[in-house]
Amino acid sequence: MKPKFVTSAAVVVIGAGAFLAGRSSVSNSAKEGTASADEVKPLVTSSRGSGSGSADGSRSSSRTGGKSDSRTAGDSTRPATKEARLAKLENIMRGEDPLARNRALIDYLDQLDPAELKDAVDRFRAMGITQERFGEYSMMLTAWAKADPTGALAYAKENTNGGFATNAILSAWATNDPEAAIAWAKANHTGDEANPYLAGIIRGIAASDPTRATSLMTEMPYGKERGEALNGVLPHILTQGNEATREWIASLQDERLRNGAMEHVADQMAKTDPKGTADWLLANPGDAATRNMDNVLGTWAEKDQAGATAYYQALPAGEARSNALRGIVNTIADNDPQAAIAFMDSHPADVTDRTVQQLVWHTMEDSPELALSQVSKIGDQGAQEGMYRRAIDTWMRNDPAAAKGYLQTHALPPNLRGYVQNKLSK
Repeated sequence: MKPKFVTSAAVVVIGAGAFLAGRSSVSNSAKEGTASADEVKPLVTSSRGSGSGSADGSRSSSRTGGKSDSRTAGDSTRPATKEARLAKLENIMRGEDPLARNRALIDYLDQLDPAELKDAVDRFRAMGITQERFGEYSMMLTAWAKADPTGALAYAKENTNGGFATNAILSAWATNDPEAAIAWAKANHTGDEANPYLAGIIRGIAASDPTRATSLMTEMPYGKERGEALNGVLPHILTQGNEATREWIASLQDERLRNGAMEHVADQMAKTDPKGTADWLLANPGDAATRNMDNVLGTWAEKDQAGATAYYQALPAGEARSNALRGIVNTIADNDPQAAIAFMDSHPADVTDRTVQQLVWHTMEDSPELALSQVSKIGDQGAQEGMYRRAIDTWMRNDPAAAKGYLQTHALPPNLRGYVQNKLSK
């Protein structure tokens, strides 16, 4: 009897979001660089075993008591021939309703024998994997991993780059049989560098066994692979609450890993406990605290500007206080640039070049003239010139007539004269 894939495929509809979420959030080594659709190598569809049935899948099915396939996305009828079944997959994937498409795909996968999954994945990939179809791709790989993980991995190694497919398969395998997946990962990796297969396994076991997942992650050397593993563990640690998350991070012996984890969760924790998160960063000075105090205070100011301001004003002079000011100024600038400038100017001792740069970034799209009026406050000449250029380029792109009018009537630093003349001549 062939296995049913409904449960595993349904789970990955939710889990695929985790794979995709990481695709847009790479700013340091502790954050994941997830594979994109570019990982898929060009596929030459094999003609082997193509079948001779009707391409529209209209023949009666031997598995469903002679019911005909109506070719609707949600039809559970199994077409009689291989080619008809692959045609049905194409029909499902052309659907525009993602919910109906996913339901139909789960039903479709449950109709297949394990040996048919390779051909189904081949056909799916031959159609082209778009951003909107990565969830379905993950579902199909997960179904294959449940039936034949080593076969699915061999296929992924031969036909894909980037790690997305391999990680999806290993994650699904580890959910059911972590020891077998770990043994495969160790047997298929050589050398002293990080084992690239462990990240997917760690993602697969993090929910059911976060202790084991943490142990595997801490054994990995610093690098992209460990960042991917951290991305797989942290969502499950966060579900235990802020205090448990802080304790878990404190238990990490590797300073880089600990800082990466702190940086990754600080903004998320600040949404429910901004003061506790800010206090935590202050108590653990380092790269993570430096890079995240502005985000935490900015998140706090979105809901309670008075509370965030009072906290900032109580801080001693120094980097943490300057970073806190920057976060509050950024949040105010999103809604009221003039008020943000007034707030910044009322605390000159805490203003750094980065504070001004961030203010300009937050205002140049909607208030370009106001943004340009602040650039001269940047002390570093190179950074100042670069910010002038960025603000002007943004304005020229959005409203060239207004930008040229400004450049013709406002004096900018002499080192920008050639740049301004070039803009005016276009």
